Amino acid sequence: MSARTVILCSGGIDSVTLAYKVAAERELVRLLTFDYGQRHAKEVEFAARTAQRLGARHDVVDIRALAQFLSSSSLIAGAADAIPDGHYAEATMKSTIVPNRNAIMLTIAFGIASGMQADAVGIAVHSGDHFIYPDCRPAFVDAFRVMQEKALEGMGEVELFAPFVQTTKAGIVAEAARLGVPFAETWSCYKGGTHHCGRCGTCVERAEAFHLAGIPDPTVYEDANYWKDAVKGRG
Repeated sequence: MSARTVILCSGGIDSVTLAYKVAAERELVRLLTFDYGQRHAKEVEFAARTAQRLGARHDVVDIRALAQFLSSSSLIAGAADAIPDGHYAEATMKSTIVPNRNAIMLTIAFGIASGMQADAVGIAVHSGDHFIYPDCRPAFVDAFRVMQEKALEGMGEVELFAPFVQTTKAGIVAEAARLGVPFAETWSCYKGGTHHCGRCGTCVERAEAFHLAGIPDPTVYEDANYWKDAVKGRG
């Protein structure tokens, strides 16, 4: 019997690819998207489209009340700092850290999964996140698994499914192509404009990943060539 899996889905390539992977290899029962007051809230609509295509339930969990306490991150609407331009792995991208974001979202997701007697919670953290985000690293994933075993002891087992934790962004793009993910129906840009800006860390990472994977990038960027200079700047 396939593992009934709830996934965290932001609407980006990583989490949408995870949704398609779970739909193909497990049983996708629910997509959870978190509204935490992020500037790029338009990503929510891309998560909703994914759920509709895959025939899964989609719920938006409203935790915007936390935004006032998380305003140290440039991702929060109204934060003083602007979203930085540049390569995803640059130290300036640390301003995009939302403290404890994955821990908060996963804790809620595990409560929901346990309540609906699901078998697993999926998250699409990957190796490109490790440099900046501590709650995307293998040590965090391992520790969270242990914590949840204790938190749900005697109430059933819920697996933490993180298949991309050691995978590169390019590797995820390659997996997405294999699974038939419609790339144009994903959203990465932190700035949340009409089109991808092409300059923020997630846009640069996205464009570079398609290049490294050797897969045509259908994304419309406002600055389509900036990523090349950003990558050279790291060299």
